[in-house]
Formats: sequence, C-alpha cells, structure tokens
Amino acid sequence: MAAEPPLRVTTPGDLRAWSEASRREGLRVGLVPTMGALHAGHVSLVRRARQACERTVVSIFVNPLQFRPGEDFERYPRRLDADLEILRAERVDAVYLPAVETMYPAGATTRVRVAELDAVLEGACRPGHFEGVATVVLKLFEAARPDRAYFGQKDAQQAAVVTRLARDLDTGVEVVVCPTVREPDGLALSSRNAYLGQDERRAALCLVRALRAANAAYAAGERDAAALGTELHEVLAAEPRARVDYAEVVDESTFRPPGTLAVLAVRIGTTRLIDNHHLGTPL
Repeated sequence: MAAEPPLRVTTPGDLRAWSEASRREGLRVGLVPTMGALHAGHVSLVRRARQACERTVVSIFVNPLQFRPGEDFERYPRRLDADLEILRAERVDAVYLPAVETMYPAGATTRVRVAELDAVLEGACRPGHFEGVATVVLKLFEAARPDRAYFGQKDAQQAAVVTRLARDLDTGVEVVVCPTVREPDGLALSSRNAYLGQDERRAALCLVRALRAANAAYAAGERDAAALGTELHEVLAAEPRARVDYAEVVDESTFRPPGTLAVLAVRIGTTRLIDNHHLGTPL
C-alpha cells in the first residue's frame, strides 16, 4: 500500500494542536528541523526519529535570520515537491511549512542568543548566524512541542548551540545528534553541494582529505591541537581552489582549543562548505 502524504501544517497553533493531541494519546513526537533540499543526510535523521518516536514532524523553512547580507538566502535550493515526495516515502506524519511572515510577523524583534558558543569559529565568521539558528529552533520547539529533536553532526557547532539552548532554557526537549552522512568518496552531504561544478566537486574532497590526515596524525600519537591543525592546513593549502575560513582542532563543547574535534570551513569557488570529525574514530 502506498504511503499517505504527510499532513501539511502552516501555523504554530495548528502544529501545537497536532502535537498535543499526539501526546495525549501517549505518543512521542520527534522533530526534524530542515531548510529543505532534502538529501540522504536528512533522511537518516527522519529514520532515527521514526525509530524512537511514534509521531514524526519535519519542518521545512529557509530561515532568513541565519543568513547574513550577501549570503545565499535567495538562491538557497528550494525543491518542495521533491521534498514532500521524500517525506511521503519515509512515512513522515506531518510537515511544517510556515511562511516567513508567520515565523517573523511585523514588529517581532525578540532574538535568542547562546553566548560564548556563538562568538568563535562559525559564529565569528558569520556574526548573527547562531542568533538566527537559536531563535528559529526555539520557535520550532514551542510550536512542535517535541519529545526529541534531531540534528546532524556535520553542523557540529550548530548542534552544540541547540543542545545548550535546550538545556539552559528548560525546554524538556532531548536533542539527538546523528552521524554525518557522506558520499562514497567521503564528501559530507550538504544541500549546498548542488552549487558545485564538476571541477569544484573534485576540489571539495580536500576537506575530507584534510580530516583524514589529521586523523592519521592523531592515530600515530600526535596530541597537540596546533600540530593537528597544521596537518589540516597543509592539505587544504595543496588545493588551489580552496580558501580556508578556519581549520582547527577544538573541544566539542566550547569550540575552543585544545580538544579532539577537527573542524573546517572552506570556500570552493563561491560555495562555502563545512565539515568536522572526532579524531581517533574511523573516517
């Protein structure tokens, strides 16, 4: 029997009513926040949610607050029909499709900030980005009232921000961080990979090569974060198309050195890619 399409919900009140009705039946609700342009990485989150929760809702919302001026908000890939077909095939129960004016009505000025974590690495490169992330995630938590929310390890600093937010604000939401899904050649799946031309796609493999080099150095006994960071930079410097925003080895809770989490942000042409890896684990 073909799967039914998910229930479409467009307002926070309707999503809250659906979620609360599910919870009254004793059913756990899992939330998978996305900006659409779904790929196998998103599907892995959906499947984790469906394994643990009796009801799953996926949000699709390209959040303007987390894009700085000059970034790719307008051209960010939007493929709603394809996304809905994926969610139907995965037997998702509901999809939340709010409009920008629904999420941020005229006069709405409240913003959420997770201090310290938003000031380093990704936060330093993209001021205001994590404020936009934290604000939209809290609004999604309030609308969906989930028991669990699922995020990918590829966006490691984002996952740390959301985990801290959920804890500090007593949301009652368990944040579940799921492993990065990669292409067979190692490139981390990202909606922005669609921007890459053929030559840029090959060049983008320098990110995973750099992570593997640092991982090999760690396996050989290197523990100095600066030396491991040098391994990352040397590999990236060998790729002429790569421009590095940062490449460091940091603590996974503070995103400051020292630590064992290798994190990268690299521009390949006009496309900005991020990746990370816990050193000492297979890659």
